Order: sequence, then structure tokens, then C-alpha cells
Amino acid sequence: MPRLIRYPFAMECGVYRTSYENDLALLPTPLAVARMWVIFALLYCVPLVAGIHLMTILIQIGIFFIAAVGLNILTGYTGQISIGHAAFMGVGAYASAYASNHWHVPVLLAIFIGGAFAALAGGIFGIPSLRLKGLYLAIATFAAQQISEFVFARWTAVTGGSRGVHLSRPELFGFAFKSEASYYVLVLTFAILFGCYARNLFRTRVGRAFVAVRDRDLAAEVMGIDLFRTKLLAFALSSFYAGVAGALWGHYTRLVTAENFTVGYSIDFLAIVIIGGLGSVMGSLYGTIFWTYFPILLRDLASAIGSAIPNVEKYFLGAKDIAFGVLVIVFLVFESEGLAKLWQNIKDYFRVWPYSY
Repeated sequence: MPRLIRYPFAMECGVYRTSYENDLALLPTPLAVARMWVIFALLYCVPLVAGIHLMTILIQIGIFFIAAVGLNILTGYTGQISIGHAAFMGVGAYASAYASNHWHVPVLLAIFIGGAFAALAGGIFGIPSLRLKGLYLAIATFAAQQISEFVFARWTAVTGGSRGVHLSRPELFGFAFKSEASYYVLVLTFAILFGCYARNLFRTRVGRAFVAVRDRDLAAEVMGIDLFRTKLLAFALSSFYAGVAGALWGHYTRLVTAENFTVGYSIDFLAIVIIGGLGSVMGSLYGTIFWTYFPILLRDLASAIGSAIPNVEKYFLGAKDIAFGVLVIVFLVFESEGLAKLWQNIKDYFRVWPYSY
């Protein structure tokens, strides 16, 4: 049997998997490992060259990526449809604000407390998933969204009602993440940790149980998988991701209001994972980037055309939601695995180019 080539930058065709450990590796080649560390280093160096505007966009991408990964764990990997993801973001944001303002715990700890409360709420609302699936489960999660919005707007002692709750930026060993660049580093660290955890999760027994429930829940139950516990765990873990993302968003904007966690955002997150790719962590990133930059590109295009065609900008901006909806339909019909599959097809093409066989 050929020996494993140990050159640090060996190409994929020169690396032989000689053990189960190598076969299950998250990054199969030394080149992939080196590429990962280079990408991480470049991401951390972005604040050295980027302006405040770009930092704001990247912070939004990082926070929404965490939330999108959480929804992908539930919908893409476990097959449980949810239209209440933004509600769990709101639970995390309000819980983190309350822990920070009233319990006076460190903000970084309050962020995880917000995630824990969101996981608890997700577990409670995930109880009907044992009996419901498909459209009925979607309606149940939609009801959870409506209940949460009502609580956010009416429970003034905790949520502040329509006035919202003011928060402060996180601190670590006396250093406050007040600038855009410092908060970007914080969000990037959270995004990398949560993304890597999700990638590793589906190499474990629990992650494989999620996928088995998605593919055929009856067969999974016959194999000994506890459907109720697995579905409940998926809801709780997904909501934990959403709660942490909501807490990070609240501490970034320094104001938490019910308008930030409406059903429209829940539908946007569902569109993000569909366009990015169901059942793909990297697809969540691609979908988030697309969802963030698409309105910006549309606005820039409207501004460019506006000099030649009067009043065209308002039509372009009004067509944003229509265009995004059309794209969701296009991906569902022609490429159900989303941008992640398109990118994989491009990589596979150039991996064998110019020899198509």
C-alpha cells in the first residue's frame, strides 16, 4: 500500500488515506490545513486595511453567519422547518441585556447566558416536533415567533417595551470592544469557533443522528435513535446559536428592540440557508454574504442608472424583495444545494482541468 506523503504542501492526488482517522479528518490534506490558517490570518488582518464601512458589513456578516449556521443545523441537517429563528435571536439578546444590566455579570458571560436562555426557549417550542413535521411544524414555529413578538413588545419589565433595552459593549481583562475593528475581531472569533464546532458536530454520533432523522425518521427510530431527544437537542442547539448571535447583535448596536426580531428576519434566515445550501456550514457563510451584499449591489446599480433614468432608484430598491424571492425559487428548482454546491462544482472542474475525465 502506498505510504502517506508527508510533504506539508502535497497536492490532494498525492495524499493517501491509510487510517480511519485520516479518512474522517475535517481537512483531508496538509495543503487544506495550511490554506485554512492562511485564510484565518488574513481575516484577522482585515482591520489593518479596511475602513469603518467595510467593518460594519463584515460584523453583520459574522453575526448573521452564526445565526444561519444554527438554522442550518435544525433545517438543513435535521430536516425540521422553522419560521421562528429570529424569535430565538431576540430571546438571546434580551436575556443577555438583562443579565448584563441587572445581574451585573461580565458581558462576554452574558452573551452565553443569552444563548442558554434561547436554547431553553427553543427546547420548549421544539416539543411539538415529535408529533408534527413539514408544514404543520412550520406553522408551530410561526406561532412561536408570534408569541415571542408579543412578549417582546408587552413585557416591559424585562424588554422595555417599545423603548427597548440599552446595552454596553463587551469587555475582556479591562479592554472594551468599542471600536469597529475590535468588535470585528470579537465577532470573527465567535464565528470561527461556532463554525468549526458545527463542522465537527456532524462527524460525531450526535451529528449523524441528526442526519439520520432528516433522511428518514422512522428508519432512524428503528436503528435505536431517540427521535424526541434528538429533535429536541437540534432545536436547543439551533436556538443557542441564534441566541448568541442575537446577543452579539444587541451589544453591537447597543439597543435591543422587538423590531429587530420580526418574522421577516426569520424568513430571511430561511432564504439564506436555501440560497447558501441546506446541510452545509460553508453554505451558510455564502448565503449570508450574498444576502448582505445583494441589496448593496442593487443600490449601487440603481445609483449608476439613476443619472440616466430619473426615479429609477425607488423601483430598484422596491424590487429587492422580489428579486430575492425569485432567486430562492431559482435555487430550489435548478440547484437545491445552493451556492455551496455551485462552488464545489467549480472546484471539481478545475481540479481535473483540462482533462475532463
